[in-house]
Amino acid sequence: MNILVSVLLGLLIAAPARAEVQQCRFIQAKAEREACYTRQEAALAAKRKPEPSRDTTIDSLQQMRQEDDAVYRSLRSICRGC
Repeated sequence: MNILVSVLLGLLIAAPARAEVQQCRFIQAKAEREACYTRQEAALAAKRKPEPSRDTTIDSLQQMRQEDDAVYRSLRSICRGC
């Protein structure tokens, strides 16, 4: 019973997204159909987030390591041999 409910909920959630994509192909006029596809493409591009570049991630990790090293050095100077 739980599996059936889960499957039905999944279909309900996925159905609107799939219906949005498929509605353009039923438009008979070529210009309107292409305009529909263009609008969908723009909407999908707006939803997608750009992936963080690898260089930015590496730079942020290096900065965090430098900050951690500075904190560790300051902690070591506070208490030696406690």
